[in-house]
Amino acid sequence: MDNNRKSAAADSQVFDRSQSPIVSTKLIPPRSSSRLISRPRLQEQMLKARRQRCIVLQGPAGCGKTSTLIAWRQALLPLGFEVAWLTLSADDNELTRFLDYLLASLGQIDPDLVREATRLEGRGIDSEAVERTVITLVRSIARRPGELVLVLDDLHHLTDVGIHQALQWLLDYAPANLHLVLVSRSTVPLSLARLRSQDLVQELNLRDLRFTPAESEQFLTAQLGSISARDATLMHDLTDGWAAGLQLLAVSRKKNRPASSATSLQPQVRDNQAFARFFEVEVLSHLSPTDLDLLLLMAVCNRFCASLCATLSGHHEAIGEASALLARLERDNLFLIPIDHAGRETWYRLHPLLRETLLTYFDSRSEIEQHAVHVRAWTWFRDHNHLDEAVHHAVLGGDPTAAALLVEQHAPSLYAHGDLRMLIELVRLLPAEQVQSRVKLRLIKVRMQLYARNFTGCAESLEQLTRDIPWQDVHDRFMLALLRASLALQRDDTEAAMTVLPQLLDPPAGSDSVAIGSCANILSWLYMHRGDYEMARQVQVERPVLLVNGMPLLGTTAGSLQGRCMVGLSLALEGQMPQAERVYREVLHESGQCGKAGADATYLSAALLGEVLYETNQVDEAFTLLSGWVDILERVSIPDSVLRVLQVLWNVQWLAGNQQEAFAFVERLDEYATKLGLDRLQAYCLTWQVRWLLILGETAAARTKLTRLEALDARHPDAGQTALKEIHILSENARVRWQLAQGDLEGAAVRLDQLISTCERHRRQLGTVRLLVLAAVVEAERGNQDLARDKILEALRRGQRFGLLRSLLDAHPKGMALIDAVASRESLDPVLAFYVERLQAAQDAAPAVATDKPSSAAPSKPAALGIDPLSERELEVVHLLAQALPNKKIARALGLSPETVKWHLSHIYSKLGVSSRDEAVARMRDLQASDSNSPPA
Repeated sequence: MDNNRKSAAADSQVFDRSQSPIVSTKLIPPRSSSRLISRPRLQEQMLKARRQRCIVLQGPAGCGKTSTLIAWRQALLPLGFEVAWLTLSADDNELTRFLDYLLASLGQIDPDLVREATRLEGRGIDSEAVERTVITLVRSIARRPGELVLVLDDLHHLTDVGIHQALQWLLDYAPANLHLVLVSRSTVPLSLARLRSQDLVQELNLRDLRFTPAESEQFLTAQLGSISARDATLMHDLTDGWAAGLQLLAVSRKKNRPASSATSLQPQVRDNQAFARFFEVEVLSHLSPTDLDLLLLMAVCNRFCASLCATLSGHHEAIGEASALLARLERDNLFLIPIDHAGRETWYRLHPLLRETLLTYFDSRSEIEQHAVHVRAWTWFRDHNHLDEAVHHAVLGGDPTAAALLVEQHAPSLYAHGDLRMLIELVRLLPAEQVQSRVKLRLIKVRMQLYARNFTGCAESLEQLTRDIPWQDVHDRFMLALLRASLALQRDDTEAAMTVLPQLLDPPAGSDSVAIGSCANILSWLYMHRGDYEMARQVQVERPVLLVNGMPLLGTTAGSLQGRCMVGLSLALEGQMPQAERVYREVLHESGQCGKAGADATYLSAALLGEVLYETNQVDEAFTLLSGWVDILERVSIPDSVLRVLQVLWNVQWLAGNQQEAFAFVERLDEYATKLGLDRLQAYCLTWQVRWLLILGETAAARTKLTRLEALDARHPDAGQTALKEIHILSENARVRWQLAQGDLEGAAVRLDQLISTCERHRRQLGTVRLLVLAAVVEAERGNQDLARDKILEALRRGQRFGLLRSLLDAHPKGMALIDAVASRESLDPVLAFYVERLQAAQDAAPAVATDKPSSAAPSKPAALGIDPLSERELEVVHLLAQALPNKKIARALGLSPETVKWHLSHIYSKLGVSSRDEAVARMRDLQASDSNSPPA
């Protein structure tokens, strides 16, 4: 497909409004006019700048900014450039809405380009969350071949400082193949100083955009068919080459009005105020009352079509008249911009100058008249399922109650289908007092706060609702309990979740499918942390069955998929890895077919599958599956999932001998846990640090970490059946390893027996097997060979029965040698003997991922020039350096610690013979250019 055809396909794409808050016409450049004149001077300037990082077009309304870009876009497409377009409005001056549209515009080019960023977007309200979204987007663009242009038209509408910061990050981190075009009436609110110093920005203003006398004559000839040179010169002088003024004078002259004779024209039309005065006299005063009224009504909506115009006029049947007027206005070039075809309808918008002029007249009408028009608009948009525009006009029409009812009506289905962004947008459009006065909308707001991980705000909202919802309102009380439990799950607080357990066990009749599915999944989570795995599975098998119109309702597809993940997790915790793997793979496959509704199930199943893959020694596959998902999972998943993913990643790095990277992943989890106040996850971090530091012989550092871990343990003396009981188990595990390192074998043996009993009581098979191997090592060190043999044999029997590999291999550095010794002395049955062979093979197979050995993809030219080739990881660091990312961002992007990044940078500088970041990037570019210009071997 050639570029023009691809562009046409993108232009004709229309979003399903029931599934997206996006108005697709904002993502489509206006259709080019057959009367668009060629401006070689300006186009040559623009084409020369096509590979600049940033192009700025600044000038007043009507100076030809958009038409210049339309012509430039047509010239770029045959050169292989992709052009994403976003026309902004005052409605977009809100951070999450702007990001929605930014990603949607780039998604028009390629949905895969924004897939990862879309998963992150909206899952946090802090600047770090937004920056992560931008970094994820930048990395996706950098991986995509070809040049990509992003046009942001009418940027002056955006005054939100959060949006400005997001755009600054996008500009600063943009890869070489991304080119931003910023179009604004006012000064662009971004820092361009660094780009100017690097000659990476092209700035055009009114002086550049103003028509020359020759271009004015060419434009007027295209509009009028013919014009004398003298009249063209006079019109150019009257407008000073301002495109909108020229167009308005041409419209007036075309109508052969006496006052519009070029020789008698006196007023100059060079600015907005003169445009409005002249338009009123020369155009509006000559329209019929019907046409004038319809033109005013068009200005009420950001976009319109014939059937909408007919409805706005109060005459639904007058579609033919509306179509005729639109066609005439388009034919006369009367500032009407066609932007999209959707089915049998053509969508238009008014030129901003004309719309602003007309809105001043509309605003002078009585409030009753204005409300009536907005009511017609909201009714039309509602009936055509354009929900956010319907809510917007209902509020402007003086009926916020109807708007709120519309949101309440659609909320369950939007939530069930994963359209949380749409739901957020709808609630944002409602007046705050309307939301505050309705319990159901306040409950939706709490869901939104959970979605955005605003846990503090969520807790405050729940406390207020607890006071405000009457006890007899069982449905809202049940939803309140459910949201309390959901917040507890995100905070890793089983104790808080247990306080609402009685309500979760007894959902009221008539509860919706989302509530039923969420309730079952939370119950499974609670039962698992209590060690009651059968009950965790039983909840999913026997979900509360509700009847709706005589049909059973078992929850949503998304909720059911997540419930099956819970079933898989209960199997994995018991050690039944093959069964768990089958469940996860099935869910991962099915959730991929469900679009947005299956997103959370995709994240959860991938996270849990990675843990099973690692346990069964599919190490490389586990790393490949999980390594690119850490940012997403930290933002969207529950703490249990994040813990499991990062444990897999740090274990793989440790196996590969990349100790710094392993510690970096531990530090990353510690940062995540500290930020959210998750003591259990911090305990995991400290336990692994104690273990590794002891292996490395760093006893003092291990003692410091153990002291912190013991302090955490002391904070939770009464953990009981909650998830926090794991802190004590982890602390005892670390103490055992400390005792081993100190030679206290007897104390270690006693503590191990108690730990094994605890794991048996909670039926944690993986933990039991690991501890049995560790206990066998301790007994062997004590000289109790028979006891060591018995413990190894028991560990082997359990490991074989449950399909475990890494639990035995990772238990202790001496564990496998002890298994080999027992196997060589014992006459094992064939099944157990084969299992030992599998363990031995797994021990010999080193992971192929995450190494710092020289890559085959490393540039060959540096080696030829006496420069050591860079490793895969070093090449990744240099690639991110080229995007101007600071060390902390590089560390986050690669899952490393900042110290590891500094270590890599020192090696890169040494290999390349440079002393700074910029020199390293420039050196690599020179080497790659030299390599590409070399003749083939």
